[in-house]
Amino acid sequence: MGGHFDIAKNKQEIEELETKLNDPDIWNDVNKAQEINKNLSALKKIVDNYQDIYDNLNYYVEMLEIVNNDELSEIANKVLELESKISELEINTLLNKEYDKYNCYLEIHPGAGGTESCDWASMLSRMYQRYAQIMNFTCEVLDEQKGDEAGIKSVTLHIKGLYAFGYLKCEQGVHRLVRISPFDSNARRHTSFASVSVIPEIDNNIDIEIKESDLKIDVYHSSGAGGQSVNTSNSAVRITHLPTNTVVTCQNERSQMKNKEEAMKVLKSKLYQIELEKQEKEMNKLKGINESINFGSQIRSYVLEPYTLVKDARSGYETSQAAKVLDGNIQELIESVLKVN
Repeated sequence: MGGHFDIAKNKQEIEELETKLNDPDIWNDVNKAQEINKNLSALKKIVDNYQDIYDNLNYYVEMLEIVNNDELSEIANKVLELESKISELEINTLLNKEYDKYNCYLEIHPGAGGTESCDWASMLSRMYQRYAQIMNFTCEVLDEQKGDEAGIKSVTLHIKGLYAFGYLKCEQGVHRLVRISPFDSNARRHTSFASVSVIPEIDNNIDIEIKESDLKIDVYHSSGAGGQSVNTSNSAVRITHLPTNTVVTCQNERSQMKNKEEAMKVLKSKLYQIELEKQEKEMNKLKGINESINFGSQIRSYVLEPYTLVKDARSGYETSQAAKVLDGNIQELIESVLKVN
């Protein structure tokens, strides 16, 4: 565990965001302006939290020099009251990687197991959408492929908010569910798996060369949310990057052009992530590090039968409040992982 809270850097970022909001042209794109405003509010809260802790602790240190013994316990209680704010600040010190403050794309794919796994993928999708709501993030379903009988075959969520990637990167890996199957007439216990991948939404200013000749672009009828009129034209877009066999799809917009723009943004982020991972592997080889791939590993189990338990394999954190977790209350799980990484 370790981290560094740079108050000066945070104050500088606040100034930069305020400058952007003072530019009248920014309001030509209301969504972008609202996102900047939301990030500004979140950053101000972090800085205010830090300042409040700093001022209070200094005050209590000064008070210790002049109070009598009877008043010591009162000061101790006041310091304990700051504990939750200090804990919140500790998490901010852990979110110090280059892309932690970025928005992110989160994809869910069911494992083997047909309807069971598709239903589990759908439950996870709802969990992350509820989590985004709880955290005051914005969440869009960019693409969703329905299962044949129930659930989903895949989903791509675009989650926007300060530290969205920093928090949700902890969710990357395989999630395991144990429950009595609602699809089994004999009411037997089933185990289902689904994989979650998370990548940061990279800055558009980062230069990544994508040749038109390397792309295969397909259009098809949208089947996701957005109203029945979405299905009247081939508005959904699927882009395949042939050299890396990377596939992205988008169907949440009514316009094919907008879906293509969004899909290209996702593709750009994915290719950048692939390049970073490639460089990291090369560096690890040079350093003699024997690297294990984490994506394929089971990171968390959700047991609903014969008892209820959610346990994270990395941090050891566990809770019997499975229903609350599946309703989006995963911040404690996420923080437990951040603290051990």
